[in-house]
Amino acid sequence: MSDQIKHECGIALIRLLQPLEYFEQKYGSPLFGLKKMQLILQKMRNRGQDGAGIATIKLDPKPGTRYISRKRNNSPQSLRDLFIDVSRYFKDVSPEHLHDAEWMKNNRPFTGELLLGHLRYGTHGANSIETCHPFLRQNNWINRNLVLAGNFNLTNVDELFEELLDLGQYPKEVSDTVTVLEKIGHFLDDEVQRLFTWFKLDGYSNREINALIEEHLDIQRLLTRASKKFDGGYVMSGLIGHGDAFMLRDPNGIRPAFYYHDNEILVAASERPAIQTAFKVRIKYVKELKPGHALIVKKDGRISEVPFIEPSENRACSFERIYFSRGSDKDIYLERKKLGEELTDQVLEAIDYDFDNTVFSYVPNTAETAFFGLMEGVDKRLNEIKKKKILDLGAEASPEKIEDILSIKARFEKIVVKDAKMRTFIADSEERGEMVSHVYDVTYGIVRNNVDTLVLVDDSIVRGTTLRDSIITMVDRLHPRRIVFVSSAPQIRYPDCYGIDMSVMGNFIAFEAMVALLKEHGKEHLLTEVYELCKAELEKPEAEIENKVKILYDQFPYETVSAKISEILTPPSIDAEVKIIFQTLEGLHKAVPNHPGDWYFSGDFPTPGGQKVVNKAFINFMEKKLVRAYF
Repeated sequence: MSDQIKHECGIALIRLLQPLEYFEQKYGSPLFGLKKMQLILQKMRNRGQDGAGIATIKLDPKPGTRYISRKRNNSPQSLRDLFIDVSRYFKDVSPEHLHDAEWMKNNRPFTGELLLGHLRYGTHGANSIETCHPFLRQNNWINRNLVLAGNFNLTNVDELFEELLDLGQYPKEVSDTVTVLEKIGHFLDDEVQRLFTWFKLDGYSNREINALIEEHLDIQRLLTRASKKFDGGYVMSGLIGHGDAFMLRDPNGIRPAFYYHDNEILVAASERPAIQTAFKVRIKYVKELKPGHALIVKKDGRISEVPFIEPSENRACSFERIYFSRGSDKDIYLERKKLGEELTDQVLEAIDYDFDNTVFSYVPNTAETAFFGLMEGVDKRLNEIKKKKILDLGAEASPEKIEDILSIKARFEKIVVKDAKMRTFIADSEERGEMVSHVYDVTYGIVRNNVDTLVLVDDSIVRGTTLRDSIITMVDRLHPRRIVFVSSAPQIRYPDCYGIDMSVMGNFIAFEAMVALLKEHGKEHLLTEVYELCKAELEKPEAEIENKVKILYDQFPYETVSAKISEILTPPSIDAEVKIIFQTLEGLHKAVPNHPGDWYFSGDFPTPGGQKVVNKAFINFMEKKLVRAYF
């Protein structure tokens, strides 16, 4: 993605199903779980550059000893620095004690059997240590302690906040993380109290009741009660002080979650390849957590995947497949290639099937896989063309003519390279912009001056600022006749409210192009009319709200919006003709059939809160408010 946007968080849960002594004997260290957590977070580091955190819980601690450890870091190298901080607890440990599992558990933090790790991308608000996960809700009762981390945004935090007030709570802030923590924490307290009252009537002592609560605490019931009104995309994971743990996934399956377990460990994480790499397991053994289900592991090691809410229509996020998740997952890799292949006919039409005078490349590196798919598609079409040319020779066929036809091939080169990040002391904004434009560099001498068309594949175009301010000007220095940018994702038209930092509608280049077209065609009055319609929608019950912004996009064909985007993003100093091609919705769903969540492209939001947010986002645009459209 040439535009830098922040996106999804990463989460990992590990439960050691054997004592620490087992891992010392088999793997040579009682810190087996901690080392695996570091590795799995490292393999998901693409999911968090703003902060990292880890928490552990020790099973069966002695009263009066610390059994919950937590460390968070928000430095520029947060993941590295997090584990440097944790490692300091073991620097003064003798080799003998370092391999003594019992001593380590009794004398050092972060030696628990339950581990929860998190990587944070802050979509909104301050990036302080207090905003880093995991969050901790403490209590002197062991079974009321809650550690929580997640990859989520909820659209109705204001409603959930009011519910907390109605329950008699006094939350310290209005945020989805704190609200979720307190909501789940409230029902944890309630379930524990219910069991305490039940067993107290049977004559058990308070000490005996603790063990009974651990055995009988119904995590499925707890999560069902707590999540009834959650609206959004979420994967959340929690540890309870006495040793139960869970991970739950939203009913539409918007956010991803996978897990694996054997007789030694249970591990769950946001990305499948991270589990495969960290635990050296084959893809067939890693399961996807079903939408509307919770993965629960009890203190005694019982594991279950159970529904906690009614599963809904599958709307798994397609942007995860296009860009957010790492492409080392087999299915994601093949889908990204297919996205590129689906663009073949559009690209060949744009270059007039002129293979001799076209150079194919890509920018940035994340678009490489889609580029491979496009080149496979081009090769297939080229073979069809060669076959027809040879058949058309008929009786005039000769080895020389056939050889000439077979020699036709697509030219693909590494044209744009990303250089080291530029930093400058220059104060003048114009000169600073010039320096930043050199984040990318080009390969000179490959594109023939004023002859060749340069095709560049990008995985998505959100705001287009990097194209306009840097890349187009840079590649124009190669003096191509035409520049064709190809986005493997469709036009991003609508805000996201389920975790991605794309919530201000006016920032989208597709929206900017649509507004410009309305003005050009004398339809500017529709902006005001839709503004009033959007305000009226917000007065309706959430279940009845519709996306009225679609009316504006429906005024123009898809290709017309693409052409306007090309015009807006082309700097006036550019000599080459510039054309931008976008993936179609049909091509997207053909390439990524099992992840149909496409609301940022189509405007079809999977939850009532999403429909509310899109109307609110347009109202904010009309009222010139540069704020997120939800709490």
